[in-house]
Amino acid sequence: MKQLATLSNEIKQYLIVTGNYWAFTLTDGALRMLVVLYFHQLGYSPLSIAMLFLFYEIFGVITNLFGGYLGARVGLNRTMNIGLAIQVMALLMLTVPAEWLTVVYVMAAQALSGIAKDLNKMSAKSSIKMLVANGQEGTLFKWVAVLTGSKNALKGIGFFLGGLLLTLLSFQGAMLLMAAVLTMVWCFSVYALKNDLGKAKTTPKFKQIFSKSDAINTLSAARMFLFGARDVWFVVALPVFLSQVFNWDHWTVGGFLAIWVIGYGIVQSCVPSLFNLDQGVSPAKDAVKWASLLAFVTFSIAIMLSFQWAVQLSLVIGLLIFGILFAVNSSLHSYLIVSMANADGVSLDVGFYYMANAMGRLIGTVLSGWVYQYYGLTACLFISSVFIILAMLVSYRLPKTSLI
Repeated sequence: MKQLATLSNEIKQYLIVTGNYWAFTLTDGALRMLVVLYFHQLGYSPLSIAMLFLFYEIFGVITNLFGGYLGARVGLNRTMNIGLAIQVMALLMLTVPAEWLTVVYVMAAQALSGIAKDLNKMSAKSSIKMLVANGQEGTLFKWVAVLTGSKNALKGIGFFLGGLLLTLLSFQGAMLLMAAVLTMVWCFSVYALKNDLGKAKTTPKFKQIFSKSDAINTLSAARMFLFGARDVWFVVALPVFLSQVFNWDHWTVGGFLAIWVIGYGIVQSCVPSLFNLDQGVSPAKDAVKWASLLAFVTFSIAIMLSFQWAVQLSLVIGLLIFGILFAVNSSLHSYLIVSMANADGVSLDVGFYYMANAMGRLIGTVLSGWVYQYYGLTACLFISSVFIILAMLVSYRLPKTSLI
């Protein structure tokens, strides 16, 4: 406790923001797994279950677009706390009797959860810009990497937590427990988080929700293609393929994907060690290099599946390599947006960028179900390769000079 008291205010605020993000992420991952497992028990098909999350992704796009404007006007502490409160509401909505849990009702609850998630994420990522001194690019990269990586690792742990809660409690009981815990986190956050964090010095105009920076627009486009490339085969196609073709049982599929997400998050946290931070990061050079490696691996997996070359081994090993390279690309992008964003009203740029991220996820989710249903996993992988190549080509337009 004495060591905690001696920390600077910036570090204390960073710890509060990170703690909020961690608590939210655990409930977000657990909620996703609980919905998947519970509705699987009710006899829903994998594609039908995936469609339950459609509003989650759609409202993520809308929230990021307008959430950045809201954060710049009222402060990131308020948007983060609003996100926590909305997640509590979404969880409480799902505590109703089972006969009330229609598809439309669950989609509405998921819409609220999508709004909450992106308000929380936008607030957490934007706030780091305000807590790190100008010119401390190495520190900024490390803080962003730790926040992003730990979030994804905890989301994987949340998958396990969701399965455990459904085993020990009822679906409604699990929702009530998570809502109670998150309410306590919200109360502490309202008390402890700095009031003016991220609030713009001048009131932003509504039209500023669209970025005027060419670098931000370019990075946002690359991010959209990157996450579309992941979700076009990861969200629906891969779990269904593992179940149908490899005959993996439900728990094996869920456990494997949870471990993958945890490992992906750990790699993200370590990404700054791959760069010489004394020389800085070149947005164009580094983004293109890592995207090209990811495109090569994804295309190689597609080719091996096309020719039926040790399908199970090729897919599992390929997925692990894909995860490592995707983690590097994602962490690099997350650092670049925070670094290049305008410090005054940072959430405007970050919100626009994560709107593109959510758009990529939405496109990937829809294509994942549709393409797999009609053309199979290999087609999803080829489309993923094309998306990554587009992200690589777009990245050539990023700034050539190093950030240091």
